[in-house]
Amino acid sequence: MRHAHDSHGAAGGTRFCHNARAAFLRAFGDAGTPDVRRLCVIGDPVAHSLSPAIHRAALRAAAIDGDYEAVRISAGTLHERLEALRVRYIGCNVTTPLKEEAAALCDRLDEVASAAGAANTLRLTDQGAEGWNTDGEGAAFALAQACGVAEVRGLRLAVLGTGPAARAAMLGLAAHGALPLVWGRRPEGVAAALALTEAAEPWGLEAVDGILSTLPPGAEMPADLAEALRGSPAVVDANYGARADLGERLGRRVFDGLGMLIGQAAASFRIWFGVEPDIHAMARAASFRLRVGAA
Repeated sequence: MRHAHDSHGAAGGTRFCHNARAAFLRAFGDAGTPDVRRLCVIGDPVAHSLSPAIHRAALRAAAIDGDYEAVRISAGTLHERLEALRVRYIGCNVTTPLKEEAAALCDRLDEVASAAGAANTLRLTDQGAEGWNTDGEGAAFALAQACGVAEVRGLRLAVLGTGPAARAAMLGLAAHGALPLVWGRRPEGVAAALALTEAAEPWGLEAVDGILSTLPPGAEMPADLAEALRGSPAVVDANYGARADLGERLGRRVFDGLGMLIGQAAASFRIWFGVEPDIHAMARAASFRLRVGAA
């Protein structure tokens, strides 16, 4: 872990109180129930998130007395809410649009979160907030599934987009021994992503083993990019549920982002509890929730 900043500093620092009430709430929660391990996902929007269903299933399977909630927090306000989160929860997942803000507020970051400038997993303690980025683990898991292989080592894999999720995916794929190739609309965005690692290269739409799209639903794409996507052996859309429209737009089979979500969720669970989660239970819960509609 890298120290992101001095937690007592005035610039960007987060002050953590250690009073008796905070200690009581961390131990007993609102309901006064001891030993309940509370977690959450934060972002805006989060009502559609499958994370509560996924992590509740993992908690049950691991016989951990815990709960997982969705907490809506608007962009630019996380610094106002972090202490309250730390009092109630032992950790949280972070989704759009808070990943970069979360990284800036952490006292310590892992190498991927530090390089990408974005954190999607926080561990909250009396000492402050530690941040990780597990999107790369999710990308490697999803692309291995889509490509029909056990691991992505040695594969040429294109990543569409240059935002926080794309940067973390690129770094994670490189860490797993793949060759990430980056495509983005803005040359400066591609250059900034490539500057994070020497293992990545720009993608010129040549043949690859698989493609991960982190583009938003309905995003416009050039005709030559669409053609490259149609011809790829495997394509993963980081979106899931009703937001995963890439397959319909391309007229071909596309793996949605459920595998990526499960992969990054499993990595988060390991960080929080130090045990291997039941991935099958997590996947079943996510699939069921998709069928009945996310709450």
